[in-house]
Amino acid sequence: SVLFSSSSSSSSPADGCCALGLRPDSSDSSDSSPSGLNHYDDCQARSSDPADHLSINHLPSSILLKVLSHLTVKERCLCASLVCKYWRDLCLDFQFWKQIDLSGLQQVNDDLLVKIASRRQNVTEITISDCRGVHDHGVTSLASHCPGLQKYTAYRCKQLGDSSVIALATHCPLLVKVHVGNQDKLTDAALKKLGSNCSELRDVHLGQCYGITDEGMMALARGCPKLQKLYLQENKMVTDQSVRAVAEHCPELQFVGFMGCPVTSQGVIHLTALQNLTVLDLRHISELNNETVMEVVRKCRKLSSLNLCLNWSINDRCVEIIAKEGRSLKELYLVSCKITDHALIAIGQYSSTIETVDAGWCKDITDQGATQIAQSSKSLRYLGLMRCDKVNEETVERLVVQYPHIVFSTVMQDCKRTLERAYQMGWSPNTSNSS
Repeated sequence: SVLFSSSSSSSSPADGCCALGLRPDSSDSSDSSPSGLNHYDDCQARSSDPADHLSINHLPSSILLKVLSHLTVKERCLCASLVCKYWRDLCLDFQFWKQIDLSGLQQVNDDLLVKIASRRQNVTEITISDCRGVHDHGVTSLASHCPGLQKYTAYRCKQLGDSSVIALATHCPLLVKVHVGNQDKLTDAALKKLGSNCSELRDVHLGQCYGITDEGMMALARGCPKLQKLYLQENKMVTDQSVRAVAEHCPELQFVGFMGCPVTSQGVIHLTALQNLTVLDLRHISELNNETVMEVVRKCRKLSSLNLCLNWSINDRCVEIIAKEGRSLKELYLVSCKITDHALIAIGQYSSTIETVDAGWCKDITDQGATQIAQSSKSLRYLGLMRCDKVNEETVERLVVQYPHIVFSTVMQDCKRTLERAYQMGWSPNTSNSS
C-alpha cells in the first residue's frame, strides 16, 4: 500500500488524523507518547538488545495496515494515530479515507467535513448518520471537493435540507447510493436534481422524508433508469403515481419498499412489470387486496422475499396462491394478517422453497397450524409465532425437540435463546447472598 509522505512525521498532529477534528482534550503533540510507547525510530536508535527489536513496528507496513483496518475511524484517530509518528502515517494511508464512517460521532461538525474535503479528495463513500453537528454547509463543501463520491448515507440528520443533496447531485455525478432517511426538510427540489444529474443512481432510501411528493419521485424515476433499490416508509404524499413511475422507468429494480405509504392496489399492480424484482415490502398498505398480491407473485418470478405485515385484508386463499405460485419465494412475513391455520398448512403443503414464515400476532393460528407446517414443509427453517395466543407453549416445546432444524419464535423461546447466548458469552447469574 502507498503511504503518505513520512515527512509529516516531524509535524504536529494538526497535520495528521487528529487535525481532521477528532481529537481528545489533551494538547500533546505526536512527539509525546500518551500510552508510554516510544517511537519506532527512537526504539531502533537506543536499543542494543536484540529482543527489543521484536516490535510490532518491524512487521511489513502492509500487515500493519491490515491490522489497523479493523479499527473504526474514531479508534484510529483518537488512539492508534497517537502512538507514534510511524503509526500516524499509517493511519493517514489513503485506503482508510476512501470509505469514511462517522456515524454517531458527536465531535463531527462542518469544520471536520471541510478538512476532510480539502485533504482527502479521493473519498468515495461517507456515512454521517446521527451526526447532529453537521449542516448543509459541511456537506456542500465535501461534495464540491469530492467529485468521485459514490455512496452517501445520512440517516436521521434532521438539520439537513435540500441544499446538501443538491450539492451532491451537482458535484458528484457518479453517485450510486443515497440514503437520507428521516430528513424532514428534504423536498422535491432535491429529488429533481438527483434525477437530472445522477443517472448512475442504483440505491435510494427516502423513508420518513415527509416533504417529498409524487412530483419529486416521478422526476427521480425518469432520470435514474438504473435504480435497483428503492425504499420509502411513511411518506404521506407519495401515492400510486410514484409506484407507476418507478415501475415504468426503472426496469432493473430488485428491491422495492412502500411501507406505510398511501398507495393502493391500483399502484401496486404496476410492479408486475418488474421482472427482476426479488424483495418487496408492502407493510401496512391501507388498500391492498388479495388479487393484486397474487398477481404480483405470479408475474414476478424472481421474488424471494415478500412482506405483507399489518395488512388485515390478506387471507388464507391469498397465502395459498402465494405458496403455489411463488416458485422462488424464501421469506414470507404475515404478522397481523387475517390468516388461520389453513394458511400455514397450505405453505407446508404447496411450497418447497419457503424457509422463513412469520405469523406473529395472528390470533387465529393454533397448535394445528404450527404442527402441520412443521411436519409437512421440507424447506422451513424459521416459524414466527410471537403472540399467537392459541398456540400452547407445551406444543412449541415439543416441536422444538421434534424439529431441531426449525427455529420457533415465541416470547418464551426467544428468552431461552437469549439466555443461552448470554451463558455462552460467559455471563452467570449473581448467586452471592447479601448480608
